[in-house]
Amino acid sequence: MSRPLDRVPGPLDDPTSPLSRAAQAPLMLGLFLPLQTGAFSQSTLPRDTRWDFEYNRALTARAESAGFEFVFGLQQWVGQGGFGGEMAYRENFLDPFISTVALAATTSSILSLSTVHVLYGNWHPLHLARFAATADHISGGRYGLNIVTGYAEKEPRMFGMERVDHDRRYEQADEFTSIMEDLWAGRSNLTYDGAFYRLHEAYVSPRPRYGRPILVAASGSPAGYAFAGRHADIVFTSSPAGADFDGAIDALPEHVATIKRAARAEGREVKVIIFPLIVCRETDAEAQAYRDAIVEHADHGSLENYHARHTGGDSQAWPQHVLADRALGGHLQITGGPEKVAESLERLHAAGFDGVQLGFYDYEPDLEQFVETVLPLLEKKGLRP
Repeated sequence: MSRPLDRVPGPLDDPTSPLSRAAQAPLMLGLFLPLQTGAFSQSTLPRDTRWDFEYNRALTARAESAGFEFVFGLQQWVGQGGFGGEMAYRENFLDPFISTVALAATTSSILSLSTVHVLYGNWHPLHLARFAATADHISGGRYGLNIVTGYAEKEPRMFGMERVDHDRRYEQADEFTSIMEDLWAGRSNLTYDGAFYRLHEAYVSPRPRYGRPILVAASGSPAGYAFAGRHADIVFTSSPAGADFDGAIDALPEHVATIKRAARAEGREVKVIIFPLIVCRETDAEAQAYRDAIVEHADHGSLENYHARHTGGDSQAWPQHVLADRALGGHLQITGGPEKVAESLERLHAAGFDGVQLGFYDYEPDLEQFVETVLPLLEKKGLRP
């Protein structure tokens, strides 16, 4: 029996890779794309945010022109009507794997990161290793996989499966990813007989440009941190102390340090990012009024259904988040004028975060305001190139 080989050097090991160049920014900026109905906010307050590809392509182009380092796509599997409510929250859902590969072909510098549930259905590491290597070549080394195992109880049933125990899922994902890394190394045909997967003289070519595609892990548990420490370049985490910024910020430095210690125990370094939902207007008072209006129009039907999904799962991330947090969305919520928003992002950097992937309520105008009013302040603070 052959076993997967030792860790393959990744894009952070090559100073010429797009990821290494992106990581030179003191605080990397990403955009969490609204590929799904309602994006990340369960509110019926009127807005023009759309889930279609052209809208997301335009957002990506604007983020790239503003110097953002990456765009990120969420994955979920939902039934007819999505999570219900007035808005049928997330019923329409562009696949992030296909969407981010397509976006990579329309851009020249920004990284495209896609989420994939590697344990659902009949995914095999040989399939995904070839698909991701192809995406790596399409993008010129700017493509990444966010490997997740799936915490929701109902999602695997769509594929005729039952949810596997939390830590056992990470054992399987570890084997899956180790096999992909060996295939990307391409040292020889791979024969492997493991606990979860078997391969006989398998091979993938062409190989990725910088050792392997960018690897991301979305983790909120010790098993997840250990997996990320072994494989990921970027760890996407949530707030362990709720979405309210002032209530959460004091818990974040140790949270980030825990994740980075898990990687250093494997002899590796990782970049850690988080998802703030930005509500910005010209003044703090105007931003607060905008936030209040969003929450006042909460889509209670979809909120209750989404909350039931999360509490029915076994995720160990964002345990302190409450129903009201979901009306606005985000793992953290930053509300204020440009100066307060910039100061809050500076505090996240001081807490140890290497980057943020930003979300907005009304994406196009809110992103434009961020670029015009907050980005110059971040540059003055030395957080942007």
